[in-house]
Amino acid sequence: MSKGTDSPGLGSLASAALTAASTLVVSGFAAIVGIVIAREFGRTDETDGFFAAYGVFIVITLAAQSIRIAVLPALARARDERRLAGNIVGFATALVVVAVPLLLLAELAAEPLAALLTGNGSAVGEDACADALRWMVPAAVAHLFAGLAASGLAALDDYATAALGYASGSTAGLVLILARLDSDGIVAVAWGMALNGAVALLVPAIVLSWRALRTSMPARAMRPAGLPLTSRLGVFAAAAALPIALQLLYVVCLPFAGRLGAGAVTSFGYAYLAAATLVSVTAFSIGLVSSVPLTRMGLAPGVSAQHVVSAAWVALTVIGAAVGAFALAGGEIVEGVLGDAYGGDVGQDVARLVLVLTPWMIASVGVNVAFPLAFVAERLRPLPWIGGVALAVQVLLAWALAVLLELDGLAVALTLSTLLVLFALLRELHALSAGARGIAVAAATIAAFAVVAFVPAGLVLGPLAAAIVGVGAYSALVVLVRPRGLRASWSYLRALQ
Repeated sequence: MSKGTDSPGLGSLASAALTAASTLVVSGFAAIVGIVIAREFGRTDETDGFFAAYGVFIVITLAAQSIRIAVLPALARARDERRLAGNIVGFATALVVVAVPLLLLAELAAEPLAALLTGNGSAVGEDACADALRWMVPAAVAHLFAGLAASGLAALDDYATAALGYASGSTAGLVLILARLDSDGIVAVAWGMALNGAVALLVPAIVLSWRALRTSMPARAMRPAGLPLTSRLGVFAAAAALPIALQLLYVVCLPFAGRLGAGAVTSFGYAYLAAATLVSVTAFSIGLVSSVPLTRMGLAPGVSAQHVVSAAWVALTVIGAAVGAFALAGGEIVEGVLGDAYGGDVGQDVARLVLVLTPWMIASVGVNVAFPLAFVAERLRPLPWIGGVALAVQVLLAWALAVLLELDGLAVALTLSTLLVLFALLRELHALSAGARGIAVAAATIAAFAVVAFVPAGLVLGPLAAAIVGVGAYSALVVLVRPRGLRASWSYLRALQ
């Protein structure tokens, strides 16, 4: 396994497309689950409790994604030095130290955690949250190990196996949910998430084991190698601190949203899920698969800014079409997908929140691409401090803006805190001026394209027809004009091996 493969890499865009496809499947699973919950349970205290627990699940799975990114440079170097297996085992041992307390906390302290997360709301919401936590936390822990296995395969230039694992897990989880939902209620969703995590872990773990057997790897190669346990835990802490803080920016919003009435947490959760999915499918995929080639080639002066801006162009071009469609027909889309409980003003509120979160999406695109570069450049020490400051700022912003603007204020608070993180990351990468300017130019250009494509259609057609025509016009405009920044970004990412 240490020797890897002799085949050349797919290239960043091809690997990103494969990773994006698996991310899309996983996001599709989350979306379908959300639709099922909306149609079966509507907007109630029970759904508020479930989404409060789901926020914890997202925090841990985000840590899994960040650890997956953090270990990639180390595993890529270990592969070249023929000690990949020992490094994977060493990181897995460190993950056990992290996972056991999480599992114990979810089992032994589910009720007090649920009371805190639901803002001491209704007993129904607290019970739903506690029941979900007992299954969601183990599911998220499985994703911690699945991410490590996926990174081990990525060091061998294999992105397909992890993609298959995540897709298979999503499918199995959905089948279980649909089979048990009527008889067991909303807790069946948490069961499906646990099955999803188990399958996502087993598939890459089995393939890694098969590779080891095929190459007749000696048993001594499986001993922990490389950094000592405390150093590996330090890498995890540095890796997870900032992404967890970023997700806690959202979790901080939940108690404030819970005080705005029944269903507020659910509406905010759906809007956030839609916005976060767009960022994950685009920017996260590019940031993940570019870590290995950038580690091999090194970060020359100016590369960080070029990489962040190039990825932002590609990601924002896709996001622009989705936001334009939501601007014209968001209420209809929300009602059509989530059901009658989200019709009328409720659907319009969710759609409006997605639009208010557009600046957050822009900032998150930059963060998702810049974050992996911190590990390539080995700039880890500032990451926990950046996350801690952003979280402290978010508590104040969420408290103040929720009073002034309610759910819209929470969305604005998320944007401001995430922008703070983006600027800090770019500064650490010596790319603040060029990176911020490049992202701003890309966002402004895409916004102009969206206005030209969607506004005329919105003036003469109904909402859904205007959205469809607008997406077509937007796509044609991008292809015909081919802005210089997008062309340069596409060429850069295609050449990255």
